[in-house]
Amino acid sequence: MSANKWRHATSTVPAPRHDRAAASAAAKGKIRPHLKLATTPASVKTPSATSLRRMQALRYAVVLVALVVYPWVASSFFTFQVAGQALVLGIIGLSLAFLAGYGGMVSLSQMTVAGIAGYAVAIFGQSAVSNISLGWPWWLGALTGVVLAVVVATLIGLISVRTDGIYTIMITLAIGVAMFYLAQQNHTVFNGFQGFSRVTAPVIGGISLRDPVPFFYVALALGLSAYAAVKYLVRAPFGMALQGVRDNARRMRALGFDVTAHRVAAHAFSGLIAGIGGVLLVWYNAGISPGTIGADALINILVVAVLGGMRHPIGPFIGALVFVLLQNFAIDLIDRERFNLVIGGAFLLIVLFSPDGLLGLWHRARGYLHPATKR
Repeated sequence: MSANKWRHATSTVPAPRHDRAAASAAAKGKIRPHLKLATTPASVKTPSATSLRRMQALRYAVVLVALVVYPWVASSFFTFQVAGQALVLGIIGLSLAFLAGYGGMVSLSQMTVAGIAGYAVAIFGQSAVSNISLGWPWWLGALTGVVLAVVVATLIGLISVRTDGIYTIMITLAIGVAMFYLAQQNHTVFNGFQGFSRVTAPVIGGISLRDPVPFFYVALALGLSAYAAVKYLVRAPFGMALQGVRDNARRMRALGFDVTAHRVAAHAFSGLIAGIGGVLLVWYNAGISPGTIGADALINILVVAVLGGMRHPIGPFIGALVFVLLQNFAIDLIDRERFNLVIGGAFLLIVLFSPDGLLGLWHRARGYLHPATKR
């Protein structure tokens, strides 16, 4: 057989039966030749990306409307003592969740950073301790407090980012305890164990921001802003690189990333969030003392972040709400002195059965009920 006949024979091999049937159907106009047969059964329908985005936007809209309406249907106690306090603690807890969940750095000094901002508001603003407070305008005192919080958080980052794990926890805990004793023993700047009382909250247009409804809306706006900032940042190149540093710092360093710079920058950003929470905290309490930044307060922020879920920006707010509810209503069931036992037991159960917090339990339950939505 010649070469030409061989090429002709190999190029005219009969097509398989199903291919011939498809070609015949296409020739008759029954199907379009460029379409492929579906490999997914017709009974299984997967939601498109557009529909998922619409559902998520609808959930956000419903939650936002509920939060806006909440102060008008709830009492002053639930608006200020429960929701307002939960928002403040949630913002401070969010700063820890960002560091730990996306940066792999568990810092116990976030309440210390928030306390720096709170003390700055009391020192540079107006309070009952007139011989120390300088009487600056409220906005200047608040801005100074946030800037100082960022500076202190950056310094803490420079000290602690070269360590990992338990060493980072111990260093940041030592810094927090040192700040507590400094504030307690220094009477010239921090007024010792008495601290500052009657810290003046802003009054804008005749409306005091410490009133339940105005304070709730201010805390809600700042909380939503912090939440949106974290959601955006973790998807930005910096956030993706930070998560890479969390997962494998050695590989990221080999790829040319400055691991130390990313970690310090994460501390600075978390200091910004914690500073905002500290300003709200001193307005909420109308004062600040060393007990505000004591060891119990440092641990409480960790409990808040772990309860809700550290790898979800909304987690600290959920954890703070549960924490505040237990704090306010656990005394109806047990003695007030045993509150730490209750919150410690809840913390232990979450760590043992759901390391991802209450949101982890929710996603797991939703996965069991609706397997198609399980991610």
